[in-house]
Amino acid sequence: MTLLQAILIAIIQGATEQFPISSLGHAAIVPAILHWSVDLHGEMFLPLLVMLHLGTCVALLIFFWRDWVALFTGATGRYGATCQMDSIRILALLIVATIPAVLVGGLFEHAIRNLFGTARYAAVFLALNGVMLLVVDQMRDRLLHESDRPLASLGFGEALVIGLFQCLAFFPGLSRSGACIAGGLLHGLSHENSARFAFLMAQPVILAATALEALKLRHAPPLPGQMHVAVIAAVVAAVVALVCTGLLMRYFHDHEDWALRPFGWYCIGAGSLAFLYLA
Repeated sequence: MTLLQAILIAIIQGATEQFPISSLGHAAIVPAILHWSVDLHGEMFLPLLVMLHLGTCVALLIFFWRDWVALFTGATGRYGATCQMDSIRILALLIVATIPAVLVGGLFEHAIRNLFGTARYAAVFLALNGVMLLVVDQMRDRLLHESDRPLASLGFGEALVIGLFQCLAFFPGLSRSGACIAGGLLHGLSHENSARFAFLMAQPVILAATALEALKLRHAPPLPGQMHVAVIAAVVAAVVALVCTGLLMRYFHDHEDWALRPFGWYCIGAGSLAFLYLA
C-alpha cells in the first residue's frame, strides 16, 4: 500500500468512525471502487489497521477526557453523594453496554466478516444503515414525548439493549456509532447524549480490538516501511477523528429535531450507487 492510499484510508477512517456512516463499510467500498489491490484482511494491512484504530481511540480520549475525569472523580464522592451515585451508575452502565460487543465479537466477528466482508455486501448494509437512521429518527418523533433523559436515568436493561445495537457494526456497512445512537434515541436520550454514551462506550471496545489486532503482529511482524506508513496514517486518522467528533457533537446539540436524517439519506444514496457500480 502506498503512502497516499494509506492517508486516504486514514481520512476515511477518522471521519466515518465518528459520523454514523460506517468506517468499515467505507474501508471496504472505497478501495474496490478505486480498483486498489488491497487485501483488507491480509497481513500487510494489519499494521495499518492497528494504528488507525489506535489513532481514532486517542482522538476520542482527548476529546472526552473531561468526561472520564468527571466520572472517576465523581465516583470517589468528591462532589457529594448524589454525584457519586450518578457517576458510579454511568460507569456501570458503560460496562453493561460493552458486554454484548465483547461476547458477540469474540464468538462471531470472524465468521460475520468472512461471510459479508465483500464490498458489495458492505454497500448493501450501508444502504440499510441509512434506512435504520431514518426509521429511528421517525419512530423517536412519534413514540417518545421525553427525549432528553440524563444518562444516569438509563436502566441496566436499556444499556444492555444499546450494547446489542452496537453489535450490528460487525456487519460491514452498519455503523457502530449510528447503531448506538439509534439505541439511545429509542430509550429517550437526546442525539447529543446518545452520541456521548456511544463514544464513551466505544473507547474500551476500540482499545480491546486494537490490543487483539496488535497481538497478531507477533506472527507477522511489520517491515520498517510498513510501520512508517502506518504511523503517519494513525496521526492523520487521529487529527481527522478529533475534528469530526467536535463537529458532530456541536451538530447534534444544534439540530436535535432531525439530526440523523442527512446521514441516513447519504448512506442510502452512497450504498445504492456503490452496489450498482460494483455489480
